[in-house]
Amino acid sequence: MSITRSTQVIDAPADRVFRTLLDPALIPQWRVPEGMRCHVHEFDPRTGGRFRISLTYDAPGATGKTTAHTDTYHGHFAEIVPNARIVEVLEFETINPALQGEMRITTTLAAVGRATELTAMHEGLPSGVAPADNEEGWRQSLAKLAALLGGASRAR
Repeated sequence: MSITRSTQVIDAPADRVFRTLLDPALIPQWRVPEGMRCHVHEFDPRTGGRFRISLTYDAPGATGKTTAHTDTYHGHFAEIVPNARIVEVLEFETINPALQGEMRITTTLAAVGRATELTAMHEGLPSGVAPADNEEGWRQSLAKLAALLGGASRAR
């Protein structure tokens, strides 16, 4: 199990970033790496609320964690602090022991002038997920988030 951290400065205020992070209609537009599609099965954005999301590869030869081409994960929101922090506990739906186990994603928001610095820390990344792949996927997703919010961004 490992830890990764992804940071992005987004040219939008924290309240707007926060609302976008928890809007189930917007999740498929940003919370998915390049070359994948996102389907939100369930998303209840409140402390204790549950979620279930599938990411499906566009390339026919790509291998998913749950089915041949799809990664599905489910979990709950352990903590939500408006405009400041979101803590998610999640796990992949898989029979592969190297991909099993709970992960925790702590997303924090901090004002940087008129922009927002978003940091997503992943704790308990399963041994079957390469930390570099996780970081790259989140870098791509956070760049999409910044574009969705209509502002420039800078990865850190």
